[in-house]
Amino acid sequence: MAFHDRLSHTQRILLAIFCFPLLPFYLCALCYARSHEEQEEGKPTELAHVEAGKTVETQKDSSFTGFQSDGNGNDRSQQPRGNGLPGQPVQMQPDEQAPVITSYTNEGTHVTVEVHPRNTTPQLFKKFSLGKGVRKLPSLTGLDNKGFQENGKSRVPLPGGKDLHAYPWDKSSLKSMTLDLQQFEKLDAYASKVSVKNSIEELVKALLREARSDLEKVRAVWMWICHHIEYDVAGFHNKGQKSCEPKDVLRTGKSVCAGYAGLFQQMCSVAGVQCMELSGYSKGYSYRCGQSFTGDSDHAWNAVYLDGKWHLLDSTWGSGSVNDSCSKFTFQYKEFYFLTHPALFINNHFPDNSNWQLLKPALTLKEFERNMFYNIQFYNLGMLVAHPETPIIQTVNGKATISIESRAPLLFMFKLQGTEEHGLMTLKKNGMKLEIYPQKTGNHKLQVFAKPSKGSEDHYNEVLEYTLECSSVDKNMCFPKDLRQPVGPSWFTERKGFLRPSHHDPIIHTNDGRCSITFTLGKDISVLPSLHSDNTSLTEDMRRRHIMEIHRGNQIEFKIHLPHAGKFVLRIFAKKKSDPGNYNYIFNYLISCPNTEVKWPVFPENYRNWAESYELLEPLAGLLPANRNVQFKLKLHSIAKAFVKGKDTSPLTLSKDGYWEGTCNTSGCTEVCVMVQENANLKFSYILKYEVETQ
Repeated sequence: MAFHDRLSHTQRILLAIFCFPLLPFYLCALCYARSHEEQEEGKPTELAHVEAGKTVETQKDSSFTGFQSDGNGNDRSQQPRGNGLPGQPVQMQPDEQAPVITSYTNEGTHVTVEVHPRNTTPQLFKKFSLGKGVRKLPSLTGLDNKGFQENGKSRVPLPGGKDLHAYPWDKSSLKSMTLDLQQFEKLDAYASKVSVKNSIEELVKALLREARSDLEKVRAVWMWICHHIEYDVAGFHNKGQKSCEPKDVLRTGKSVCAGYAGLFQQMCSVAGVQCMELSGYSKGYSYRCGQSFTGDSDHAWNAVYLDGKWHLLDSTWGSGSVNDSCSKFTFQYKEFYFLTHPALFINNHFPDNSNWQLLKPALTLKEFERNMFYNIQFYNLGMLVAHPETPIIQTVNGKATISIESRAPLLFMFKLQGTEEHGLMTLKKNGMKLEIYPQKTGNHKLQVFAKPSKGSEDHYNEVLEYTLECSSVDKNMCFPKDLRQPVGPSWFTERKGFLRPSHHDPIIHTNDGRCSITFTLGKDISVLPSLHSDNTSLTEDMRRRHIMEIHRGNQIEFKIHLPHAGKFVLRIFAKKKSDPGNYNYIFNYLISCPNTEVKWPVFPENYRNWAESYELLEPLAGLLPANRNVQFKLKLHSIAKAFVKGKDTSPLTLSKDGYWEGTCNTSGCTEVCVMVQENANLKFSYILKYEVETQ
């Protein structure tokens, strides 16, 4: 006989009275379990445990490995923890609690529903008690609930529209919220010196003595981790030697990135600040320009909820860096990775779930791979953007052009395959321009370095790296080895006293082998030019005699007559007139002459008594023809007499125009000299010497 048939009429009525109120709840729970299974078909199941008067606590099946889809159209299982370096997947911590959903009503009725795999039947367990009130289902939280995500025992809002920042970067701030770093000076100094390590709770308690707001709490946790947890290089190479559990990270004082992120999350939780551990791909250690990302996540970081919005940070990278072989870690605090603007954070952090980019629009993985990788010094030095914005560029007719925009003047240098060759860099007031002409086909590594324009720092920091794909070579753009970077006048040469240049371009082209360059000198300086070429046998003194220096008040002119065709470097040195020391290099030009018929002689040799105010108009050639009457014309200030001496001595007369003029016959002599007498009481002084052609 069936159980129902054995009951009396009265018993049946009592059973109906007690069971009927549970029927709607049972049906709702059963429907929820069935719909959840259908939505998550093929996925590990997330389960929630709800207790009366408490918030929801998510439990995970031990087989759970993270999101099956990263939100970017990439179907792959990802783990939310890792060591921050490529090559090691992020490991998920399994949970061993039973998968159940427990619900309560205000009447006191307690219903427990076990959620089983598909094609199995949930079981209903009933507990009865006497109570009154309206029955209603509790709200369930978890990864599938819109607007919230589970984090420990707190309901954490998922990123929404108010959290999103425009992409690309608007060039405003490096941070995702307005910060005055000076307000943290006292807190930073305190937090970085706290030495409590007996427990996470005690450590956080000590840190919060100087932190009041959520922002200050996060800052204190950040500073402590960045100054006390070192990267575990041994654990990176040997998984068996590492532990990412927060208590182990605190005890040992070292970990990989998953340990940093886990400890950060745990400390924030103790401090009462909502924090998430995130995982994804990174352009960190071992990243190579233009590489693709596949397989498991390789890095972990955090998001914190402050002032109603989510913000990103990476304490692993904020603490320091490893060497090229990842065998040594060096503490080197990096402020850049604290609450970094999401449009900058995406430069080297790609989360598994695109919602955590905090960007609108979000980037795809392919865009992340193709985008230019900017070293943090790029932004720390005030640079805004580089062109092109892709790490791999192709030369066009043997040439590639790179430019950088910056907020303020900076000094730059570059290396192509490790040398400063085959390039032409010019400084701009707000950046630089670089033209590269590789002299071999194939792929070339191009690095760009920069440093502040003021201060005592001599070290250049690498800010960019490109891969140049060169399919053809322009042999006409092979530069002299003496060419130094940058080339041409700039804000830097203005700062050194060379104003209003006649030639702004770095290359001066001349077909007849002659050119003239002028500047206004803004300082009381002495100038020394020199000429260099790879294809000349001339001595340094003879090369210098192919340049004539003329002063007119505060204006200086360089007349240049090239000895032959080719490419020449005009270097310009200077020093203060009151400084007895050596001349300092300032800048250089590139002079190009393709005319193979060019063959200019040197200018006449200057003696020490040649004054800056003197000017020679003719003859300019330092080699005079033999047996000729040669016309002389000079501007000589503050002298009494002037003569030209060959075989005979001929006087020069002062014209109405203020020039000393006259002629000299070159017969019977090998050299001709110009002499002056400043007053009648002084001897004659030699100021110029010419050579005479041999007969």
